[in-house]
Amino acid sequence: MAARVNSPRQVLSHSQFGLRAPRLALCCGTETAPCPVGNRTSGFLGTKINRSLSIGRQSGKLSRRAGKDLAVKAEISYIMVKPDGVQRGLVGEVISRLERKGFKLVGLKMLQCPKELAEEHYKDLSSKPFFSDLVNYIISGPVVAMVWEGNGVVKSARKIIGATNPLEAEPGTIRGDFAVEVGRNVVHGSDSPENGEREAALWFGGESFVEWTPSLTPWLVE
Repeated sequence: MAARVNSPRQVLSHSQFGLRAPRLALCCGTETAPCPVGNRTSGFLGTKINRSLSIGRQSGKLSRRAGKDLAVKAEISYIMVKPDGVQRGLVGEVISRLERKGFKLVGLKMLQCPKELAEEHYKDLSSKPFFSDLVNYIISGPVVAMVWEGNGVVKSARKIIGATNPLEAEPGTIRGDFAVEVGRNVVHGSDSPENGEREAALWFGGESFVEWTPSLTPWLVE
């Protein structure tokens, strides 16, 4: 008889760690009830039962440890796919790399950036001779604005993105794989947790971010 599978919400409210150790549904539905084969634990079936119990207990321990720190507030980083990245169809590539790393997407929108917003975002560079060209580049086409959450997401996302100058970016990074010029370097990422908060507030205003827990979180963080 197939074992009943609980919904993720039911499981979380029951155990607080996201997973439950498997029961011996093959024999009796519980781990403590007598098994039809008697008290024997030797032989093929007995070995499989003992291994199931052992794996179940270890899985429970791992899940409980993994659930301890899920409530810890993580950093957020503002990530933006720039106009060249959008036009070249790299939005999915950027999202995929951050997702595969294990970070959580909590905010996402596509927009045509107003000039005032671009100037405010890059105001620290306003004294640079290339400032005007930079602003014109950002407003030249739609951008995809995102907020990502996770432990150490700011520093890690910067490594995934690569050096500002694509010719200095390591192969395997986004810029190292998809860009050749500073003026067309595909994506922006916050350079500090403080700027992550500031930029997220700037681009998303009073919009609230989505609060959710990916089902794989207990297997990513301890």
